[in-house]
Amino acid sequence: MARKVALVTGASSGIGEHTARRLHQAGFVVYGAARRVDRMAELAATGVHTIALDVTDEASAQKAVTEILAAEGRIDVLVNNAGYGSYGAVEDVPISEARAQFDVNLFGLAHLTRMVLPAMRAQGSGTIINISSMGGRFATPLGAWYHASKYAVEGLSDTMRLELKRFGIDVVLIEPGLIRTEWGAIAADRLRATSAGGPYAEQAAAIAASLERSSRPDARRTSPPTVIADAVTKAATARSPRTRYVVGFGARPLILLSRILPNRAFDILIKRTVGMPA
Repeated sequence: MARKVALVTGASSGIGEHTARRLHQAGFVVYGAARRVDRMAELAATGVHTIALDVTDEASAQKAVTEILAAEGRIDVLVNNAGYGSYGAVEDVPISEARAQFDVNLFGLAHLTRMVLPAMRAQGSGTIINISSMGGRFATPLGAWYHASKYAVEGLSDTMRLELKRFGIDVVLIEPGLIRTEWGAIAADRLRATSAGGPYAEQAAAIAASLERSSRPDARRTSPPTVIADAVTKAATARSPRTRYVVGFGARPLILLSRILPNRAFDILIKRTVGMPA
């Protein structure tokens, strides 16, 4: 039987890179996609196909999907991992940056999914795996646009799951907790650039320090990106995958507490957790 084909976005580093490696080890034909192919040289050396893809560019997305279908004849798994965190106070973040956050984290994901669905429907099977976040279930300070985009990914995924099941297509959400990748350091840099001065400076300093700590190789209270790669592979190979996989440090208890604590009590817990001043 032909090997199954997987497309992983944001594969140049972190969760995407580890996921592409793990799916390849599991026997998939894997296409790792990112804006810069040169950053995937080590990935390509392992046998993963690398392909240029900017999820915010509809022509780029169409070209990537067309190339894969021409070469392989099918796409069995799409892992929508590309994304970033735009942090800053709502008052400080330009609406143009808010739109850019949604373009990558939501609209890029949606457009690429639309591109692969006709092939999946034709073959009568497929799995769409969307990398969300525990931040798609509750919010933290100064991350409004990131959280809004992930809340939207959750709603989009729940709707698609209902629409696509009749065609043999599963839709899965992966909800990571604190993961040791460069994501936190990048988000911290964006936060400092946006809200380091002015009325939110004290909050920004505390949140940026918290984000930055999560990216350090020796970071405590974090999980390695391999735990997400393992969860994605489990979902991709399951006959009937779960609708949600909550994985990584802090995710399961915090999501549970967000559901059972009164809102103001949970607000206090979150502010203490990230070290934000009262």
